[in-house]
Amino acid sequence: MSRQNGISVEDMMGLEVMGDSKLIAGFKGIRNTISRVNIMADPDIMDWVQEGEFLLTTAYFFEKDNVEAQKKLIKECSKRHLAGIGIKVSPYLDSLSKEVLDLADELSFPLIDVHQSIPLSDIMMDVFKEVFNKQASLLERIEKVHEQFMAVMLEGNGAEEVTQVIHDNIKNPVILSLNFSNQTYKKLGEVNEGLKTEFLTDVKEFYDPNDGRSKLKRLDEDRVIIGGKFVDRMIMPIVLKDNVYGHIFTWSTNTPLGGFDLSIIESAATTIALAVLQELTVKEVEIRYRSEFFEDLISADPKRKRKALERAHFFNLNPNDHYIIEVMSLKLRFEDENDDEYLFEYLQDYVNTMVTIIEDIMGYLNLSGIVATKLNGVQVLLGFEEESIIEDRLNNFNNRVMEALDEKFNNMEVKIGVGRVYEGLDNVNKSFSDAVKTIRTGKAIIDKEIITFDELGIFKILCQDFLTEELEDFYNTTLKPLVDYDGKKSTELVKTLEAYFEHNGNLTRMSENLYTHYNTILYRINRINEITGMDLDDPNDRLNLEIALKIRELLTK
Repeated sequence: MSRQNGISVEDMMGLEVMGDSKLIAGFKGIRNTISRVNIMADPDIMDWVQEGEFLLTTAYFFEKDNVEAQKKLIKECSKRHLAGIGIKVSPYLDSLSKEVLDLADELSFPLIDVHQSIPLSDIMMDVFKEVFNKQASLLERIEKVHEQFMAVMLEGNGAEEVTQVIHDNIKNPVILSLNFSNQTYKKLGEVNEGLKTEFLTDVKEFYDPNDGRSKLKRLDEDRVIIGGKFVDRMIMPIVLKDNVYGHIFTWSTNTPLGGFDLSIIESAATTIALAVLQELTVKEVEIRYRSEFFEDLISADPKRKRKALERAHFFNLNPNDHYIIEVMSLKLRFEDENDDEYLFEYLQDYVNTMVTIIEDIMGYLNLSGIVATKLNGVQVLLGFEEESIIEDRLNNFNNRVMEALDEKFNNMEVKIGVGRVYEGLDNVNKSFSDAVKTIRTGKAIIDKEIITFDELGIFKILCQDFLTEELEDFYNTTLKPLVDYDGKKSTELVKTLEAYFEHNGNLTRMSENLYTHYNTILYRINRINEITGMDLDDPNDRLNLEIALKIRELLTK
């Protein structure tokens, strides 16, 4: 993409030094930007040229007797995004061939017939002078815009005003999307609703999780279709602490996008990054304060708990309301589960954004409570005046949270463990205990994103911490011999036992489900009785084995 860090070919043609020189081909490239000038006295100059360079030469060095070589040079110059070529055609040639001129027109690559009386060095000096003046002017403009950005931030006007400053200076539509806060600022100018929709759709498609470009920490430039025609697009990431927190989007629907525009959005990105850092710092302090309060509230230490209850009014928590706690567990789909340090550091980038999303939903639904964080999880305390309305409002809240998180974090799995409802703020530690057991046990036995304590069934009893040793002992004396036998003999007796309970002891249905002959199923049942020392026809033994299977799910997952 050409940059506005020089003068255009059209500007060059207007210089006094160009005299009677003429543009003879590539007219559509007249707005190409010239950032530097070089004299071609070596046919291998292509090894040293740079984008935006304008070459000056004579027809002698332009391979005057070789049309194919001339065409090859023009193609190479166009490919390398040079601004154009100025050629002293006379006295070496009467004119350039029609083939060469047609090719330059096709590539929109300007060819200038430099009048034979004009020294190429004079053109070079005058163009350099104009480029320098243009660049100095641009630097002055950029400095003024940067001062505008600083003034906006110092006055505390924030991201919306920064977006307005960008729009005012580049004269094109601008959208600022901040991922960490789920906010979008639009300064599109006077465009119809159809174009507004196209801009917003373009932004949404950029964040397609299957694309991946939104994760890159560098400028993204391409051409897109807006309003039925191709326009240039610049997307600058907001990078902070090696993470992307949002993007600045702009499209060349009004004026071309170039170096000046790039400098503006680069400066804006830096300014916004500083604002994001400030906001994140404040947010982290708020979260830490709430998390400390939450830890005190659920503490077994009477002094800490009393201290929290005394401070509850700061968080608009009524001591007599009904309360419920949810624990949210996070897991990255590509994480190394054995690297706890890596897991902790990486998930911290997600937690603050999650808290913001959850708080926004709580505010929208007019729910009272607080959101706290700990390690790789989030805890939500919700309060309700009436117990009868809790279930419906809680379901609505959880569904909205999961929908928002799924849309925001396509590479993260979230599970919610919901504790029971308790009356009084002083009882929330009980709901927290329920929620922790639910998330820990539910992940092993229930394939659902949202799990309530009441859904655990018998596991509500089996998941009690003080029973761990008893459960292991019970498992070792009932089911473990069968598991060990399967491991040594490569049999499927445990699988058969699971099918036995699944089909209520119906051997025929077991045979059909396991694709195994009835007599084989009967044989396996007898082997299960022999190895475990129990009898599946005995109600007590049958119950023991069924519970042992449940315990195995807890111990092995």
